[in-house]
Amino acid sequence: MTEPKTAEFSFRSVAVVVFLPTLLFSVGEGALIPLIPVAATNLGASLAIAGVISGMVMIGELVGDIPSGWLVNKIGERSAMIGASAISVLAVLGAVLAPNVWILAAAIFVLGLSTAVFALARHAFMTSYVPIQYRARALSTLGGVFRAGLFIGPLIAAPVIHFTGGAQGAFWIMVISCLAAVLILVFMPDPEAVFRKTARVAPHSAATDAGGTPTHAAASGLFATIWTFRGVLLRMGSGAALISAMRATRTVILPLWAVSLGVSEVNTALIIGIAGGVDFALFYASGQIMDRFGRMFSAIPSMIGLGSGMLLLAFTHDVSNAVGWFIAAAGVLAVANGIGSGILMTLGADLAPPRSPAPFLGAWRFTGDIGAAGAPLVVGGLTAIVSVSFAAGLIGVVGILGAIQLARIMPRYLQPRPGRRLP
Repeated sequence: MTEPKTAEFSFRSVAVVVFLPTLLFSVGEGALIPLIPVAATNLGASLAIAGVISGMVMIGELVGDIPSGWLVNKIGERSAMIGASAISVLAVLGAVLAPNVWILAAAIFVLGLSTAVFALARHAFMTSYVPIQYRARALSTLGGVFRAGLFIGPLIAAPVIHFTGGAQGAFWIMVISCLAAVLILVFMPDPEAVFRKTARVAPHSAATDAGGTPTHAAASGLFATIWTFRGVLLRMGSGAALISAMRATRTVILPLWAVSLGVSEVNTALIIGIAGGVDFALFYASGQIMDRFGRMFSAIPSMIGLGSGMLLLAFTHDVSNAVGWFIAAAGVLAVANGIGSGILMTLGADLAPPRSPAPFLGAWRFTGDIGAAGAPLVVGGLTAIVSVSFAAGLIGVVGILGAIQLARIMPRYLQPRPGRRLP
């Protein structure tokens, strides 16, 4: 019996089966997440409780990262994305109909869980089916699509809220987006049956970790995978947590800095918005750098740039042209973040076992999300105890030290790749 023919990889095919559902899902999230505090206060929550409820999305993702690896490995990437989208619809409906803040918090937590499954499934699919020579560009593009959705979502939510007269109108955007993603995933050909699975080790991956454990050894099951790759997750995972922490710090400290300088809300939005545009514009360039020169040429300059931008803020808060330096620092941080677009997903894909990447990727994403979740708490605490300048300076030093750490540990796991012409 002859095997079914499989299609060669093309960005157009991936755009339909992965990028488009991702765009729809992230548009829904972009419309919904900024309005969660409003929905909470409408139910009588205090400002502090509303903030906690908003954080339930991140908490849900963090809790769901590792179990989602088991689930995706069990049912497959496409089925996981369909199921996650369906559960997201139920969670959003629960939030819309919530009679009190506790039901709302539970619904948002479930939304975070489903988001973790969806994100892990698309990551695992790209790891398994995108050829190695295209991997970084494909994953950087995936990150760019996600950022585009978070940008488009609020723009759609604004007129919807205006015409519906309430913040919950934005919640229905998430419902419609998820249903559209489900329809695309159901009626498009199953990508797992169409594309060849990439079952070879990346040429830039080291054969063993620092402790001699094969980085691509076969492991059966969630906990067996985590134990087998414990050295990789501990050493490279700490680097991933630092990268995520620096990125999350950027999104928190720029608005705080604007407030501390007395910049108007309109100008704050304009400065941060333009910086976000620069960040978004560089996502494909990041993939080209990684595919051509190697992952270190994206990760280390990105960390140095993020650390330098923070230090620039720290030393210019009280100078005469502080607003001008703030704009310059925002630009530095945007460029640094942009050239690192997709680096965490790409490193996870490189280090994951090719035959069954999902369990490893779940644990990998957990390490990054720990950094993303913890960084804002550190910034808030340092700002309250000392000052925002001290917080920026300390985070800047951590970024530079993180770049040094990455320069030391990445060669143990990723062999440098010579420059070559891109396919």
